[in-house]
Amino acid sequence: MTTPAASAAPGPRRRETVHETRVDGFGTVRVVPVDPAGDIDLLYGWVTQERARFWGMRDHTREQVLEIYAYLDSLTTHHAYLIHLDGRPVALFQTYEPDADPVGECYEVRPGDFGLHLMVGPADGAPRPGFTDTLLTVFLSHLLAEDPGRRRIVAEPDARNEKAIARLLRTGFVLGPEVELPHKRARLVFLDRDVFLSRIAS
Repeated sequence: MTTPAASAAPGPRRRETVHETRVDGFGTVRVVPVDPAGDIDLLYGWVTQERARFWGMRDHTREQVLEIYAYLDSLTTHHAYLIHLDGRPVALFQTYEPDADPVGECYEVRPGDFGLHLMVGPADGAPRPGFTDTLLTVFLSHLLAEDPGRRRIVAEPDARNEKAIARLLRTGFVLGPEVELPHKRARLVFLDRDVFLSRIAS
């Protein structure tokens, strides 16, 4: 996970549902902002598991995780969301403005670029084919509908995380260069707004 370089800005914290949609054959997907204090047990349990090693927080204490998400919650350029499926939290998404993040120092940021991190929570029951792809598609649709000025989505998974990169490519992202971030070597990937909207419309 990238540590933002932006300055904290005061303001009210939003806890209401920011997006909800029913996906036939899948369930009701609801997007809610992370409440650092209220969600700390869930967040700490997720980010410190071996399966979350590429998130970069496995050795963090509960207090460190809380501090990080409280800091993110104070920013206007970075946001964290939990994705609920039929009332159960199943994924953590984070968004950022690349020119206010270390990622923006590694490539030429275009107007309309918008950054994304994704971590799917531990599986509950038998694996469901297409589960993560569906969640990602719903969240991307929300991000693009929320602001028509978002022309391109940027993500920077760990370069060793072949599974995450393949998942993003299936959704329509294209490979960019590998870059050195403060805490990892990452592979930049980019999703063009028009390409994505054409894919989901077909």
